[in-house]
Amino acid sequence: MEQKGSKAWYVIHTYSGYENKVKVNLEKKVASQGLGDVIFEVVVPMHTETEVKDGKKRIVQRKIFPGYVLVHMIVNNYSWYVVRNTQGVTGFVGSEKEPIPLTFEEADRILNISKKTLDQLSIKIKARDRVRIISGLFEDYTATVKEVDMERHRLKVLVEGTPIDLDLEQVEKI
Repeated sequence: MEQKGSKAWYVIHTYSGYENKVKVNLEKKVASQGLGDVIFEVVVPMHTETEVKDGKKRIVQRKIFPGYVLVHMIVNNYSWYVVRNTQGVTGFVGSEKEPIPLTFEEADRILNISKKTLDQLSIKIKARDRVRIISGLFEDYTATVKEVDMERHRLKVLVEGTPIDLDLEQVEKI
């Protein structure tokens, strides 16, 4: 196979809507089978969009390439087999026997789009910040941020002493 022994980004095709499941399944396989030395990172490239629904502005995450997942890996017979046989994966982009790696420039452009939009989504909110809730049951209430989970895009806030779990897009910093 091409690129034996060298790290590169590869694109895998998945069943539509299975991108996040493929990411989780592949990360579990890497952890349980000790493949961290050949499969380094699995990414579902996302970008942030602002949408207006029912007159309310919301920030939503959308997949840049629905049906595709990026994998930073060294391709050898075993790593190729593991990825190819992960539930939800239909194959690598490239010929059936030789996956074609992305160029450095292609991978960098895709990953920077994804990273930039995640940074925008965070709106630089941190613990102890005051926020206004802009949607949901507690709309128009002010709250104090207790905890920020950037990976899940969630916040724990206190509204008049009551702890509430919210999506990042449900608040704006005051």
